[in-house]
Amino acid sequence: MSFRDLRNFTEMMRALGYPRLISMENFRIPNFPLVAEILIWLVKRYEPQTDIPTDVDTEQDRVFFIKAVAQFMATKAHIKLNTKKLYQADGYAVKELLKITTVLYNAMKTKRMDSEDAEEDSSKFKFDLGSKVSDLKTARQLASEITSKGATVFDLLGKEVDLREMRTAAIARPLEINETEKALRAGIKEIIEQVQKTKEMLNNVASDEANLEAKIEKKKMELERSKKRLQTLQSVRPAFMDEYEKIEEELQKQYETYVEKFRNLCYLEQQLEDLHRMEQERFEETENTLRLMQNKLKEEEKRLMKNTGKDDDSDNEIQEDECSDSDLEDRRPLKPRLTRELPIQGRVGGRVVGTMHGGDTEDEEESDDSEIDVEDDEDEYEIAEDDDESIDIQPEQSSRIHKQDLEESDNDF
Repeated sequence: MSFRDLRNFTEMMRALGYPRLISMENFRIPNFPLVAEILIWLVKRYEPQTDIPTDVDTEQDRVFFIKAVAQFMATKAHIKLNTKKLYQADGYAVKELLKITTVLYNAMKTKRMDSEDAEEDSSKFKFDLGSKVSDLKTARQLASEITSKGATVFDLLGKEVDLREMRTAAIARPLEINETEKALRAGIKEIIEQVQKTKEMLNNVASDEANLEAKIEKKKMELERSKKRLQTLQSVRPAFMDEYEKIEEELQKQYETYVEKFRNLCYLEQQLEDLHRMEQERFEETENTLRLMQNKLKEEEKRLMKNTGKDDDSDNEIQEDECSDSDLEDRRPLKPRLTRELPIQGRVGGRVVGTMHGGDTEDEEESDDSEIDVEDDEDEYEIAEDDDESIDIQPEQSSRIHKQDLEESDNDF
C-alpha cells in the first residue's frame, strides 16, 4: 500500500459520485464493512440490474460475497481481483478496489471527451462547413469504390466452387524443390533491386536538397530586388500627377453641377406633369359645363317651339276666316309654316330657317299662291324673330364662354 494509491482512490471515488467521504485513515486497520459497501456501490454503478448478496455478518457470508463480486467483475468487466487481499480489507484491498474505480473513472472521462468532441464537431459543422466539402468528395469516392469492390467480391465468390477444386488439387500436388528455389531467387532479386533503388534515391536526396536551397536563395534575391523597385516607384511622383489632380477636381465640380441640374430637371418635369394634369381636369370641366348648357338650350328650344306652334295655329285660323268668303272656291287652304332659328355647332350665332311642312311640288299652285305666301311668311318671320330673340341670347353667351376657355387653355400652353 502506498500513499499515492490511497489518494488516487479517494479522488476517483469522489469524482464518481460516491455519497460518503472516504478518508485515508479508514484503511489503516481492517474495515470489512466499508470495503463491502464500496464493492456493492461499484458493482451497482457498473451494472444496476445485478443481484449480489449483501450479507456480511458471518465468515461464510463474507467469503461468498467476495467470491460473487470477483466472479462478476471477471465475467462482465474482465477484471481479475485478488480475493485474499479483498478479504483483508486494509491498504492492500485498496489496490484491488483501484482496478475497478480506474475502469469506471476512465469511462467517465472518455464520455466527457466524446461529448466535448461532439460539441466541437457540431460547432465546426455549423461554422466551418466549407472545409468539409473535400471530405464529402472523398466519402463519395470511397462509397463508389466500396460498391465496385463489393461487386467484384460477389463475382469472385461465385467462382469459388470451381476454384476450390483447383486449390485442393494444387495443395495435394507435391512441391518441386527446383521451382520453389527459382521463385524464391526471383523474389530475392526483385527485393535487392528495390533496395538499391531506394539507396540511390536517398543519395540523390542530398543533391535535390542543395538544388532546392539554391532555388530558394535565388527567389529570395528576386523578391528583395522587386521590393526595392516597388519602394522606388512609390517614392517617385508621376509626371502628370498635378494635371491629373486638377482634372479630378474639375470632374468633381462638373459632377456636382450635373447632379444639381438633374435634380432641377426632375423637379420641373414633375411640375409640368402636374400642370398637364390640372389642364386636363379643367378641360374636362369645361366640356361638362358646355354639355350641360347645350342640354338646357335644347330643352328651352323645345319649350319655345311648342309655344310658337300654338301662336301660329291661332294666326292661321284668323286669316282663313277672313279669306273664306272670297277665295274659298279658287284656292285651297294654305299649310301653316313655321320658321326656327337653331344653333349649329361650329358656328356661333348661326341660324337655320325652315318650315314645319314640306314645300308644294306643283308649279301652278306655287305661282297662284306666291303673293299670299309672301304675306303670311312676313307675318310669321316677325312673330318668330320676336320669339327667338330671347333664345339667341344664350347661344351667344355660350359661344363667348367657350372662346374664353379656349383662350385660357392656349395661354396655359
